[in-house]
Amino acid sequence: MPLATAGHPAGDGAPTCATWQAGRFALPLQRTLLMGIVNLTPDSFSDGGRLPSPTAALEHCRRLLDEGADILDLGAESTRPGAQAVDDATEWQRLQPVLRELVGWKVPVSIDTYHPPTMLAALDLGADIINDIHALRQPGALQALAGSDSAGVCLMHMQGEPASMQDQPHYDDVVVQVRDFLLQRVEAARALGVGAQRICIDPGFGFGKTRVHNLELARNLRAFADLGPVLLAGVSRKSMLAEFAAVAPQQRVHASIGAALACVAAGARVLRVHDVAATRDAVRAFEALRG
Repeated sequence: MPLATAGHPAGDGAPTCATWQAGRFALPLQRTLLMGIVNLTPDSFSDGGRLPSPTAALEHCRRLLDEGADILDLGAESTRPGAQAVDDATEWQRLQPVLRELVGWKVPVSIDTYHPPTMLAALDLGADIINDIHALRQPGALQALAGSDSAGVCLMHMQGEPASMQDQPHYDDVVVQVRDFLLQRVEAARALGVGAQRICIDPGFGFGKTRVHNLELARNLRAFADLGPVLLAGVSRKSMLAEFAAVAPQQRVHASIGAALACVAAGARVLRVHDVAATRDAVRAFEALRG
């Protein structure tokens, strides 16, 4: 498929596959999928520390499903700007009891990690998707996904590391550079046998990008949708929305929904969100009215 030029899309933004293969599930892409965020961390930017035990986390998961989540995304290491890394053992200690229960719920479970040992352990336990902010660049990460014959993967762009990524990020052309990076990572995964139907891409709003970079990516999101893989957008409660909602992250619901609908209009098929019920209602109305 030819690459789109930033600002001049080459197609209609439809993914090349009718479904996203995510482990045990073939997720239909005729409508927008909602990935509910489950932060098992003490220090995430919006809701760190709100789920202090596996019981609390599972109750939150049930609420998200009741509100309409299609996928649950478990994260056990904060990747907010300035966050410090945690070791593999700590990450797995937070994840394992929740994941072990969720794999029996017959719901797609995504693991937000860039650590290959965690990927392998999670896939072995039954996780369906690996959501990697490093886009499988850590040694052994590509092989971990290639070792599964069906697990889905989300490849995200990030400039730098969470601890320092907001220290004066720079691009000559943010749309072209992020798009080309994602294409390279897709090709790297495909070269090791990861099928196209298993791959999702994410431009990484807020990860090593200024407000201007984020807005430029959002305004040219169609250039990513036209690459072919499923496109995920994660704008929920992020600081890029503070200009429009000068409130605490938990109060950016309305701005998040507005941004989410703009992403859907530009071709996003998966939205990673905190506020599932509100986003569900808005997206359903948008899709119905758009036809």
